[in-house]
Amino acid sequence: MKKVKILTITLIIALIAMIAFLGIYVQVQNRMENKVKDYSYAMDLKGTRNIRLKVDDSTKTVIKDSEGKEVQDAEELTEEQIAEKGYTKEEVPYNSTEVLTEENYIKSKEIIEKRLKELKIDNYTLKLDKESGDIIIEIAEDEKTDAIVSNIGTPGKFKIVDSQTNEVLMTNEDIKLANILYGSNSSTSTGTAVYLNIEFTKEGTKKLEDISSKYVKKEETTDTENQEETTEEATEEANTTEETEKKITMKIDNEEIMSTSFDEPIKTGKLRLSVGSTTTDTETLNEYAGQANSMAIVLDKGNMPIKYTVSENKYVLSDITNEQLEIVKYIIIAVVAIALIVLIIRYHINGLLGTISYIGLASIFTLLIRYANVVLSIEGIFGIAIILILNYIFTNKILAKLKEEKKEKTSVSKLMKETYQEFFVRIIPICIVVIVFCFMNWAPISSFGMVMFWGIALIALYNFIVTNNLLKIKANK
Repeated sequence: MKKVKILTITLIIALIAMIAFLGIYVQVQNRMENKVKDYSYAMDLKGTRNIRLKVDDSTKTVIKDSEGKEVQDAEELTEEQIAEKGYTKEEVPYNSTEVLTEENYIKSKEIIEKRLKELKIDNYTLKLDKESGDIIIEIAEDEKTDAIVSNIGTPGKFKIVDSQTNEVLMTNEDIKLANILYGSNSSTSTGTAVYLNIEFTKEGTKKLEDISSKYVKKEETTDTENQEETTEEATEEANTTEETEKKITMKIDNEEIMSTSFDEPIKTGKLRLSVGSTTTDTETLNEYAGQANSMAIVLDKGNMPIKYTVSENKYVLSDITNEQLEIVKYIIIAVVAIALIVLIIRYHINGLLGTISYIGLASIFTLLIRYANVVLSIEGIFGIAIILILNYIFTNKILAKLKEEKKEKTSVSKLMKETYQEFFVRIIPICIVVIVFCFMNWAPISSFGMVMFWGIALIALYNFIVTNNLLKIKANK
């Protein structure tokens, strides 16, 4: 029975090790894809994307009326129509001299930083040239980088206007928060829909209720008694009524998102907009969610007072190559293998059980780092090596104590308790430093702190459950 228990634990550890170090491969179309999550690397290992956002110095054509006021949505007017109405054209800068202040530069930088954090981008650097207003961003290169670049400098100017008069009805100031929601378009739908959910402030809620009460859809009415007397004049009148139905237009950075009227007054202060269509395809759903999330982040963190353009967008290779990382990995594996062989030679059966347990911890640790979204820097890799050393010291301590005892079956629990007390009391200063490092904004130190935090927690929990039980099973005769 004892051998069966030990064999079962060994097989479970072997399976975990295979998953951690080899992966789980599933055929996707004509290729095999590893379903085990890959490591997240910091900029010093994966390379960086250097982006410079330059204050936009271009101009735009503005059409003004005889009183000098800007005419909205007049782009489609011909030269003859402009002259006939008495309008004039002017070239004005996108960023007027009034907005090009240090205060607005700083505010723009703060908004970009908020957007990066909302996008769960922790590994970045952000610098501001206060003289020119340019913002320099360095982020780790991955599959999301292009999407980040395309959205990060967006002004995010939101407004709801009257579709006919272009009167501004609501702006960013009325938004409390924006996020994405998932649901179904109908009770009979089997797919999932993505929504951009906009919640408004107290004042914004009142504005939305007033707007949705005023801009309602026209109800179709039929007069059954006079159906046969319908004339062309009545038809034209109905068409005119339909065309003049009051609608609102929602815009982000002057791009029309939608134009609509309301079925009924909205009193909740929440506007839910469908992005894409209902779908059961995961890839399509993720695409819709990405679009909705980009809009939500831009709206949620406020609009930038200054318009920027991307003047530089280049990828900078890491000084450390993949070959060098592979060499480091093989060196660590070789050192660990030699150390475990020493355990087996020194402690025999207990050394073999300690080795099996050690391999299990190392396997779970590599998976934990990946699924806890720990960003690995050079310092983080150094932290992995330290955790492997600490666990080796812990394992060696308990095996040494067992070797000194003559009656193993009565001493395993006691010796494990003594080992815990000696080991963790001595590393209390390390634990304090690690916790402090976890909350630092500097990516290399944060990476080291997070690796050490998860590693120490795993040493405490894993050895209590697995190593303790393996040695107890062996000791019970």
